[in-house]
Amino acid sequence: MLKTRNEYGPIGKLDGKPVDLLVCVAVKEEARFFPDWLHLHCQAWMTGMGRRNAVEGIRQAIALVQPKRVITAGFAGGLNPRLKFGTIVYEQDFDAGYGAKLEELGAVRATFHCHRRVAITAAEKSALWKSTGADVVEMESSAIRNICREEKIPSATIRVILDDASQDLPLDFNALMTPEDRINHAKLIWAVVSRPWKIGKLIEFQQQTVAASQRLGAVLGELLGAKSG
Repeated sequence: MLKTRNEYGPIGKLDGKPVDLLVCVAVKEEARFFPDWLHLHCQAWMTGMGRRNAVEGIRQAIALVQPKRVITAGFAGGLNPRLKFGTIVYEQDFDAGYGAKLEELGAVRATFHCHRRVAITAAEKSALWKSTGADVVEMESSAIRNICREEKIPSATIRVILDDASQDLPLDFNALMTPEDRINHAKLIWAVVSRPWKIGKLIEFQQQTVAASQRLGAVLGELLGAKSG
């Protein structure tokens, strides 16, 4: 087993051999419902949240497994009001080869804005939509795909809308982050304990996260099963 940094790195076994496909997620919740057989066709990798972690993670992954293609997958926030919870959105290089099958599976081609912070409120998302013209906001994909382009590796972004343009998140997750873009669990516990009226909304959001992860896993399973077949 090859060594990787801290809790980030490969999901599942890593033998260091070149792979046809690398699938990157920021956090483990995004990969929760990846099919069990996925490791037979690709290497899944957890980079951590934010651009800095994404860049470090993708560089390490490329050095270790030399992928022929890369997918950056996970959750995203909707900026375009037409994109509702659970919608699969994607963007790809012309030679990645996933678009036709994704659209058969109901995915929507979209433009992505890679933001430096979590977009918390509907008002913030509305302002981003107006200022960037992007349909979707997330925090890692453009950083990952820029490295892939430097390395001449075809790549695609495939994400699921977790919170649509009209939804406020139950907490300001930016205030709970460490300087390394990780959740400070002590701050999270205090935020919940000091705001007990938020507990119901947090439970709803957790259920929403599970449903979004299930949707993403199902679509990736259909996509990669078809691609490998």
